[in-house]
Amino acid sequence: MKKFAQALRQEKTVVLDGGLATQLESMGFDISGALWSAKLLDSNPQAIIDVHRAYLDAGADCIISASYQASRRGFMSMGKTIEEADRLIVSAVDLALTARQQYVAQNPAAVPSPLVAASVGPYGATMQDGSEYTGDYDIAVEDLRRFHAERLTLLDQSSADILAVETIPNFTEAKILCELLEQVSTPAWVSFACRDDAHISDGTKLSEAVGLFANHPCVLALGVNCTPPKFVTSLLREVRRAAPDKAAVAYPNSGEIYNADDNSWSGVTCDFNNDFTVLAWREAGAKLIGGCCRTGPGDIARIRNAL
Repeated sequence: MKKFAQALRQEKTVVLDGGLATQLESMGFDISGALWSAKLLDSNPQAIIDVHRAYLDAGADCIISASYQASRRGFMSMGKTIEEADRLIVSAVDLALTARQQYVAQNPAAVPSPLVAASVGPYGATMQDGSEYTGDYDIAVEDLRRFHAERLTLLDQSSADILAVETIPNFTEAKILCELLEQVSTPAWVSFACRDDAHISDGTKLSEAVGLFANHPCVLALGVNCTPPKFVTSLLREVRRAAPDKAAVAYPNSGEIYNADDNSWSGVTCDFNNDFTVLAWREAGAKLIGGCCRTGPGDIARIRNAL
């Protein structure tokens, strides 16, 4: 709790990293398949370390682990046992910690040292059907609770500084996570995927979803991610109204649209120099700012420079 809370009390904005999968693809790695980038936790862990280092070298104050799509079911579909799957999920945090250790060793003036957040992705991220962007789930409530409880327990017991509960598109899922996060010892932020300037992906008002966590003892920051940048300023105002005592977080995508049928992106990439209006986001209350899908180390360097 202490390290994340201290970072939030500092005057400066905390710069988050960008798209982990985006950078892996730019490095030539094939991340197709049910596990996406998480499969490299098993096949090429050094690649994950290299991505984290790229973002730290670009100026990120916080790196987010490669556990977003990682799940027991996903790894077991590759022939892993439950125990092996659990070790691989936790290894995502260990790799981020290794990258931080290497970075600090080479940059001893980096004080305080960067934060490591354990990514806790939505259920939809493990389905490879785009439901993380719609919130359209076909799963019983108790099964959804069990899915999150198993992974949260593992990541809470890791050495991560933060649980990054991100891209949440579904109000029922948010309620389950609100209850489960009361049982963790690691502080968290919760960020939602949004369809417009006022609603999360399933159509629930963002203010209602954020309001669930307004007085949460373990959730220190609330906001939006993997959402087009044009909506972010308005969404941040909704966050601040619904939870004025929490820090606000924003890390949008490039503005493109994900197509689940062929694992591709379509539409026009935003103009990062003009559409990533990070100073306006800071003015709207954002304490943590970064990028999500289709953003890379160069974009994080631009955010760092702008701030």
